[in-house]
Amino acid sequence: MIDIAILRKDPELVKENMKKKFQHHKLEIVDEVLKIDIEYRQAVTRASEIRSQRNALSKEIGLFMRNGEKDKAEENKRKVNSMADELAKLEVKENELSEKLKQLMMKIPNFIDDTVPIGKDDSENVEIEKFGEPALKPFEVPYHTQIMEALDGIDMDSAGKVSGNGFYYLMGEIAILSYARDFMINKGFTYVIPPFMIRSNVVTGVMSFDEMDQMMYKIEGEDLYLIGTSEHSMIGKFINTILDEDKLPYTYTSYSPCFRKEKGAHGIEERGIYRIHQFEKQEMIVVCKPEESKEWFERLYMNTVEFFRTLDIPVRTLECCSGDLADLKSKSIDVEAWSPRQQKYFEVGSCSNLTDAQSRRLGIRVNGKKGKYFPHTLNNTVVAPPRMLIAFLENNLNEDGSVNIPTALQPYMGGLTKIEKK
Repeated sequence: MIDIAILRKDPELVKENMKKKFQHHKLEIVDEVLKIDIEYRQAVTRASEIRSQRNALSKEIGLFMRNGEKDKAEENKRKVNSMADELAKLEVKENELSEKLKQLMMKIPNFIDDTVPIGKDDSENVEIEKFGEPALKPFEVPYHTQIMEALDGIDMDSAGKVSGNGFYYLMGEIAILSYARDFMINKGFTYVIPPFMIRSNVVTGVMSFDEMDQMMYKIEGEDLYLIGTSEHSMIGKFINTILDEDKLPYTYTSYSPCFRKEKGAHGIEERGIYRIHQFEKQEMIVVCKPEESKEWFERLYMNTVEFFRTLDIPVRTLECCSGDLADLKSKSIDVEAWSPRQQKYFEVGSCSNLTDAQSRRLGIRVNGKKGKYFPHTLNNTVVAPPRMLIAFLENNLNEDGSVNIPTALQPYMGGLTKIEKK
């Protein structure tokens, strides 16, 4: 959510940002906000005037009564009662207009960073850098679930009977999340296991309405949603809080299961685990001073690059263009891993700087030396095992079906150097 003061001062700037994101259908929202904002401020001003007049009349009532001027006192009482009726109506109007403004402002996208390339969708994202040499295997690489089934590492048939498509039983030598946790702790992040359900006011604070509809599962009969990523509950931890500037930045790494509808064009795969309804993830978030967020952004996505390189997985970084940015994002970089089977890169993590968009929605402020301000929030994926496992297995697969275990992961697997085909 942007600062409404900017919209009042320069509505064309807000519209231009919408055009860069190819959201021309939202342009009329700016004019609607300006119209309602005028009504709202007029109601606030009038209500303030009435309260001032009412207070003055109330003081006079006591004076008239002491002086024995009962007629004048009664006249003032009638005026005060009349004002009370008008004030009550104005307060109702204020609340209604304030809620309308909030709902409309939450539909206006955050300002994109000046460095973001302009493009309509993810097909126009821009490659930044490659890390590691993509391998071409001298043998045919099987589909990832075939590799996992041969290692007794997955059971999708049973999961299909129990839960349907989009679920799996993950089995056997799984140590990636423990390694990811320690990797981030060694980077100085505080390890957290957050709540896996959040209230609606947190949901609308951390994500756009479109994302909410496509992702979130609602708990029937309760004001609770299953989290789609631990970033939601981690940022929500600070809702309606005034933070001490001296304690910034907050740097957390969190583990959680994640639950997603995966509505939209991609949908759920019948056999694969690329898009599923439930998975686990290690996440990182930062709450920091505005002037520090660009530096943190660079550090966060490079953490993911480094993590994947320690697993002998070639990766590249991709700058998300304007049309591929969700409404709250100011800048975003995807980390993509190499798939020897498909001989192309695919997304395994996404790093985002949301500037002050989330903190404004959630009422997170910082008590600074020069007054209160909204901090910047950032988030990034350390690892989400379903997609990471695809990259890990394909890149470390041997022709006999065994999988090499990179040195960094061996201490988490009892010293094993290879997973043998069962």
